[in-house]
Amino acid sequence: MSTFIPSGKDISRKWYVVDASGQTLGRLATKAASVLSGKLNPQYVPYIDMGDHVIVINAEKVRLTGLKDQKKVYRRYTGFPGGLREESFTRLINRKPEKVLEEAIKGMLPKTKMGRAMGSKLKVYRGDKHPHAAQNPVEMRIA
Repeated sequence: MSTFIPSGKDISRKWYVVDASGQTLGRLATKAASVLSGKLNPQYVPYIDMGDHVIVINAEKVRLTGLKDQKKVYRRYTGFPGGLREESFTRLINRKPEKVLEEAIKGMLPKTKMGRAMGSKLKVYRGDKHPHAAQNPVEMRIA
């Protein structure tokens, strides 16, 4: 008997919808990252992207615990001298709520080509509408 080794043609990707309203940011991000990386798949191997697609809706309704909503700061660098830009969580969630979830989820994926491919299967939307109804996404519950 030989060991089954999956290849790229054996992968069938599913689509999942996650409602972020009332969810904690970190717990939602870990569940979504594990689905994107394929670690919930029984045929998981670390050298093939086995992950499924994840659609997150109601991104503006995600919450943080404690005082993190007042203290959390997002930093980015423009590439120019003195170009460090900082933005608070409350300002970013009002301006671009999709960015908050994307950074949290993609930060939990590998920092490689395969990690970027996993991150491209993430779709985040504000509001409860998304344009992926043709893919017949299944609702994923997060306890």
